[in-house]
Amino acid sequence: METQTKRDADRRAEAERFGREVLPAVSRTFALSIRVLPGELGRAVLAAYLLCRVADTLEDAPALPAAAKAALLDELLRCFDDAAVADAFPDRVASLTGEPAHVRLTRQSDLVFVLYRSLSARTREHVRRWVGEMIGGMRKFVLLYPHGIRIQSLEEYREYCYYVAGTVGYLLTDLWHEHAPSIGERQHRVLREKCRAFAEALQTVNILKDVVTDAEHENSIYIPEELLRQHGSSHAEILHAEGMRGTRAALATLVALAHHDLEGARTYLLLIPRRAVPIRLFCVLPLLFAYATLRDLTQLPHALAPRRVVKISRREVKSLTLMGFVVIMSNRGLAWLADRAMARPFLVAGVR
Repeated sequence: METQTKRDADRRAEAERFGREVLPAVSRTFALSIRVLPGELGRAVLAAYLLCRVADTLEDAPALPAAAKAALLDELLRCFDDAAVADAFPDRVASLTGEPAHVRLTRQSDLVFVLYRSLSARTREHVRRWVGEMIGGMRKFVLLYPHGIRIQSLEEYREYCYYVAGTVGYLLTDLWHEHAPSIGERQHRVLREKCRAFAEALQTVNILKDVVTDAEHENSIYIPEELLRQHGSSHAEILHAEGMRGTRAALATLVALAHHDLEGARTYLLLIPRRAVPIRLFCVLPLLFAYATLRDLTQLPHALAPRRVVKISRREVKSLTLMGFVVIMSNRGLAWLADRAMARPFLVAGVR
């Protein structure tokens, strides 16, 4: 018994080490944010985020036909409820190809499920519910567009964003309520009204900055076809010079949508109680980075041209991180910083 207990403890420690080591390779932004969350809350968000990345890797796998992707997503869902299935899952994806860090994570997803199983029952329930809904939505779109996702309408765009991002907003908010004493029933209800906007704003900004990568490397186009056609472009022309004017006009509509959702995201952040400092820190960093990215998308010459990739500088990332920590207890300071990041690059002297 003692030997088995020690083996279990050793594997849990290995799982947490692996999760924290692989995280920066699969997300620069959330690697910064997750580190500030304490205890089981930090482990829960780490496990949930990595499981979302596994699902995303399967959805984007370039060499897999749609039916194979759907089967693997079904198997991934089974892993939540059956440890033996989770332990065997790496064998199912041994031939997976794609971005190396994401492939490595997926091939060692058994360790992520070890981390998931180390959580309390109520916390596992939140992760299982919302990551499961994300996986189900991904499966739906994989089968709906077997030759590569081609979003057709704004309504369908919002549905897709709900599955891949809005679900995360609900997951995080339920975890805040579970683990932060300062977020009681009333605060939980209020935050839930804004949490979808918080998560989907970040998703829309990511889609806008990754139009080229998504189309050329993942065979996915999320800009709605009906929106492109309204402006004289189309999915077929999205990367062609001939359709550039129409593509930029369509992207501008999504920029306006991102602005709207970012205001909801800001409200979400400011509603988090000041006593929940780690949670405020977790939320402020991706929000500030999104404001800065959206600024560049709208202000830089030709930033919305199809082949332009927009990425804020490492120096600005460090500067916003530093100042976000400085003003985290002040709603007025956070609102000022968000407005400042949206106006022009925010660079702190001495930060390199």
